[in-house]
Amino acid sequence: MVSSAINKILLQRSFVIVTVFFVWAVVVLCFAYPFVTAHKFVTLHKILKNKELTIITKNTAHCYYLYRDEPMGFEYELTNAFADYLGVRLKIRLADDLESMIPALMDGSAALIAAGIITTPTRQKEIAFSDGYMEIQHTIITHRNNFKINNPHDLAGKTIHVTKGTPYQYHLEKLRDEGTDLFIQLYEDVPTEELIQKVSEKEIEVTVADSNIAILNRRHYPGAVMRGTIGDKQQLGWAVNPKARQLLVSINSFFRTIKENRQFDEIYNKYYGDKEDFDYVDLRAFHRRIKTRLSRYSPFIKAAARKHGFDWRLIVAQIYQESHLNPWARSHAGARGLMQLLPGTARSLGVKDIHNPVENINAGVQHLRNLYDHFDSAQDEDRLRISLAAYNIGEGHIGDARNLAVKMKLNPDQWSSLVKTLPLLRYRKYYKNSKYGYCRGTEPIQYTKQIMMYYGILKRQGIEFGTTRFGG
Repeated sequence: MVSSAINKILLQRSFVIVTVFFVWAVVVLCFAYPFVTAHKFVTLHKILKNKELTIITKNTAHCYYLYRDEPMGFEYELTNAFADYLGVRLKIRLADDLESMIPALMDGSAALIAAGIITTPTRQKEIAFSDGYMEIQHTIITHRNNFKINNPHDLAGKTIHVTKGTPYQYHLEKLRDEGTDLFIQLYEDVPTEELIQKVSEKEIEVTVADSNIAILNRRHYPGAVMRGTIGDKQQLGWAVNPKARQLLVSINSFFRTIKENRQFDEIYNKYYGDKEDFDYVDLRAFHRRIKTRLSRYSPFIKAAARKHGFDWRLIVAQIYQESHLNPWARSHAGARGLMQLLPGTARSLGVKDIHNPVENINAGVQHLRNLYDHFDSAQDEDRLRISLAAYNIGEGHIGDARNLAVKMKLNPDQWSSLVKTLPLLRYRKYYKNSKYGYCRGTEPIQYTKQIMMYYGILKRQGIEFGTTRFGG
């Protein structure tokens, strides 16, 4: 009897202890749950504590890319400014599309998406968007000499070339369903800028592009112009995890601040401003500027060329291509002076005043010589053209093009091989496996072509003879 009573008491006490422990555990979990789940997304507090802002973006001309081995891109500039606003460092992650970006917000591996994403009601069900920071619209792109197409109704009977699966396809199909008898030619994995180039070169008649992409490519493909719009105006926004409310508040505050102090305008104009600095040949202007501007710089050019073993007329041709012999020239990418040095490159070469003609010329020719020495496995004019291309687009991208040439069983030391591989670095299929990523690969080809043409003109004109060596 006594033993039974004792067991009963012990069982009662055990039940009480277990019950208390269970209640305590539930209470702890209830209080701890918000803190546990907080680690599944990036909060503003975490960014400030770790002093690091991780963003996810695309490796494209609009978002993020390397130019002369330095980071560039509209979204990169904006997020870098936001990192400065928060007083933290910026870390970049790359992804191909929005679908592969969203998981990074959910698992906390990135704080925000900054990739030129259009804010739509469907997307807002899954992720939270900032206030719109840029208004865009789908625009019709034709050649500048084509005056027959000025609005959507003029597309009747025309074939419009767009990439499969893009919003352009959707809006064109909608326009067709509404009665405009048009034809749609779809492409697999072809960037919009490639189709803009085809329009500029009259390979195709018409395509459609977001207005910001069209403006961005205006200086590169001046033959293509915008003619009318399709669909309603839309807003681009940054995206965050829906739970990151304080981060979203901070982003919106940041956008208000940089629009008030005009910092946004500065970044916008760097990439989208209409500077009319299109890279095409104007021979009349070339001859005029050579006569009126060259004499004041020729002694410095000759001295630098002689020191590094180049024909001084080659350096004149390069300077003209870079700056039209204007010591105050500044490119959309921030390169400055006669030889268009980026500030980082100038500092590495000991330049104190980047606009000083003597310093700029000496540093630019030294940089070209360094590149020429680096590509010593190539020979003669191949080596020169490869070096000039590296000056234009960066040694890293040229390395990627050479590696791609090897994979394609082409000779990486021949310029003709790089003419084939450089343009491929515009396509995700190729640049996603390269070290330096996206590259506007047609640009260094055109750049080199222009310089060699100017160089040929200068030699034919019989301008004072200089050393004929490409390198010592």
